[in-house]
Amino acid sequence: MLSRGNYTATYISFLFTVPHSHYRAHAEPHRTGRIGWLRASVLGANDGIISTASMIAGVAAANVSHASILTTAIAALAAGSMSMAAGEFVSVHSQADTEKADLAQERRELMRNPAGEHRELTGIYVRRGLDPQLAAEVATQLMEHDALGSHARDEIGITETLRARPLQAAVASAASFAVGAALPLAVVLVAPPQSLLPWTVATSIFFLALLGAIAAAIGGASVVRSALRVAFWGTLAMAVTAGIGALFGTPP
Repeated sequence: MLSRGNYTATYISFLFTVPHSHYRAHAEPHRTGRIGWLRASVLGANDGIISTASMIAGVAAANVSHASILTTAIAALAAGSMSMAAGEFVSVHSQADTEKADLAQERRELMRNPAGEHRELTGIYVRRGLDPQLAAEVATQLMEHDALGSHARDEIGITETLRARPLQAAVASAASFAVGAALPLAVVLVAPPQSLLPWTVATSIFFLALLGAIAAAIGGASVVRSALRVAFWGTLAMAVTAGIGALFGTPP
């Protein structure tokens, strides 16, 4: 009969010797796996709708030609997509560089002082509730399997799910911004020129509320609260830019 320590060590060994596809196929899905792309996509689409619709509202309130409004909307889509991609890539790449530096430092520490790193990992598991002997066994098993991965996950907090992916974030941001910006742009193409401003505001508020509700449903948050929050800030942005356009634009 196995003792508690032997049973735990055997179980941990099982976790790391069974093929990953075996237990992954039976694992329940978690929303945290969608955090990276969901955040970038929602941010990009929100920004695409709000900034482009606000530009349209501001220019339309200034009483310029329909061709000028259309040109403004197209330019807003192109410039915003590139800006989102560049900003997200630089931001997430900085995070990735920090992660690489932390991993390099941890790799050096493991080569220089493996016993000290073992004590450090043991201490982490003790603080999480294991008794010292069992924590030491767990640390030994995990470090024998993947020392750097164990310290990256449990000491630094770097996991495969949350690891920074600059290119993925940049593409998601640019594409989602373009999709969001295309919605008010489509309104400019189909709405009557004389009522373009109310059409833009009304449809953009609807799209923003819908996007907020979808994002909340995917992320497991309150659908109504998220929809109202996004719609409120979008309405405020359009109101401000429309007011500026009316103030500095050409009189009717």
